[in-house]
Amino acid sequence: MADDAWSLAEAKAKFSEVVERARTQGPQRVTRNGKDAVVVVSVEEWSKRRRPPETLFEFFERSPLRGTDIEIERIRGKGRAVDL
Repeated sequence: MADDAWSLAEAKAKFSEVVERARTQGPQRVTRNGKDAVVVVSVEEWSKRRRPPETLFEFFERSPLRGTDIEIERIRGKGRAVDL
């Protein structure tokens, strides 16, 4: 077992140790049937890597189409019939 990898059974049995190592030594991988399943990270590490939610304005501002001369033509009409 690598220092940062735990089988699911080991992680269950030693969850407190997994959490403590995640806080002091970095992310801890948990495997299931020999394959990586999840990573346990400290809240500090999670906060560093997690991007804050962006506004709709920020989403459109970072669009690759921003600044292009693309023209979008809207089809005018009555809309479609919907059975309610």
